[in-house]
Amino acid sequence: MKRLFFLILGVICLSLRPGVAQTKPGVTTDKATFSNPLSVQLGDPYILFTKGTYYLYGTGGGADKGFVTYSSRDLVNWKPEGQVYFHDNKNSWSDPKASWDGAYWAPEVYEVNGRFFLFYSAQWRVNPTREVENFRIGVAVADKPTGPFIDLANKPIFDPGYPIIDANVFFDPNGKAYLYYSRACYKHPVESEVADFARQKGWFKEIEESWVYGVELKPDFSGVIGEPVLLLRPPVRLSDRQAEWESRSVTAREVNRRWTEGSVTFKKDNLYYIMYSANHFGGRHYAIGYATSASPLGPFKKAANNPILQQNTARGGSVTGTGHNSITYSPDGKEMFCVYHGRTAKTGEERVVFIDRMHVKNGIITVSGPTTTPQKRPSGVPAARQKP
Repeated sequence: MKRLFFLILGVICLSLRPGVAQTKPGVTTDKATFSNPLSVQLGDPYILFTKGTYYLYGTGGGADKGFVTYSSRDLVNWKPEGQVYFHDNKNSWSDPKASWDGAYWAPEVYEVNGRFFLFYSAQWRVNPTREVENFRIGVAVADKPTGPFIDLANKPIFDPGYPIIDANVFFDPNGKAYLYYSRACYKHPVESEVADFARQKGWFKEIEESWVYGVELKPDFSGVIGEPVLLLRPPVRLSDRQAEWESRSVTAREVNRRWTEGSVTFKKDNLYYIMYSANHFGGRHYAIGYATSASPLGPFKKAANNPILQQNTARGGSVTGTGHNSITYSPDGKEMFCVYHGRTAKTGEERVVFIDRMHVKNGIITVSGPTTTPQKRPSGVPAARQKP
């Protein structure tokens, strides 16, 4: 009887036990919520939305000298679609044997007239002076978002004479397309009060910087129109309100570089916004800011509320290295999301993808992140598509 009693008691206790929420990243805790990070290991994430499906591209993710993609109907649950760009396609221009396995980084895909164009950076095989960082930007095309993407030409879009990464394309309502990119820090020492301060402290002899430029694209993406325009750079003076957060990789003595990179441009209410990342992508201080302008090629003014996304460890969180973002919208178009990579105490050095809601009002951007707690699912997702 005793054994029967305890057996019945155990059954009763199990039936009364509250449901345990799933904590695996990227899996919905119930039909109405999701949690960051998503179950995708990528850096520099970019999301394309076409015909009711989202496609996620980025750096890494198991790609072999190229790029992979994932698909989703709800922005939360992602299915691997395999590698979509291979470096050895018939028009290849890159060097897979160069440093960082060819440095196939930061892909972004745009749908234009029913075709799909992939912009990316890689090491250029034309390298007579044997530069370690010989990055350029190319574009490949496919008939579907899952590829295969074939380079438009056997050369980069253009050669500015210095290494460039992090392509972003903005299609202005005026009918023009603009390419934004980052000049790499490589061999680009810049004098500033921050550099003077670092020398005085005995930290570094020089500080290299990366700057964001913009230039108009030819309609067929075969090249650029006019000369690139400098849009963003790290602050020169220590008194600049942006100097503290954009110089943390230097003041934390991580590296002798200050970055302005990973830009994304959009327009809302007749104002142009350019979001960008500063500090070392491999460090804790990688963070996101933005600037605004009345013109797609500036001048841009950095926002007073920068940075708008940064590590949350000071608030008891576990997320660091938040940066290189893109933007996307919920299935019904009512909600705007900031898509970015970060690291957590659990993921270590591995970059994983986060999506958090962002709001743009009266010229001010705010991002509700980084989060790791359950969030309401993106609006407009049919309940039938949510995992139980």
